[in-house]
Amino acid sequence: VPIRDMRTIAETLAEFGGRSQDPGILTAVERAALGRLLVQRIAGTEKEIPVIPLDPDLEQLLLKVLQTAGRDGAGLEPGLAEQLQRSLEEKSQRLEMEGHPAILLVSSGIRPWMARFFRHSIGGLNVLAYNEIPEDRQVKVTASIGQRG
Repeated sequence: VPIRDMRTIAETLAEFGGRSQDPGILTAVERAALGRLLVQRIAGTEKEIPVIPLDPDLEQLLLKVLQTAGRDGAGLEPGLAEQLQRSLEEKSQRLEMEGHPAILLVSSGIRPWMARFFRHSIGGLNVLAYNEIPEDRQVKVTASIGQRG
């Protein structure tokens, strides 16, 4: 999270700090508040942002895994994790070859885990949550990731 906009960060912490002390929750709230800056750093000023979302069934499965196995995703079947990585790497490379940033768009509940999971294996991948996309930007689905690739 960029810390250049300290005013927004302080205001958001003041507003939500009394409701939760969980760093994960506060970071998610901060990222949503700083969504315009996050997206601009990744995609520039283009109105249309090319994204790679997850298939809704896969996203629900990942949410369940994280809820039952904890935040580290230890309950994720290795074959599915490998398939997910391979598919996302291929689609990310294709986007980058077309001159677009690789953006995985997911729900805020799995965004931190997905970002950690792919940070070192897929260079250049940006993981954003739906609530981080500013209202004045349009998303363009360029590919999607499902349980079978």
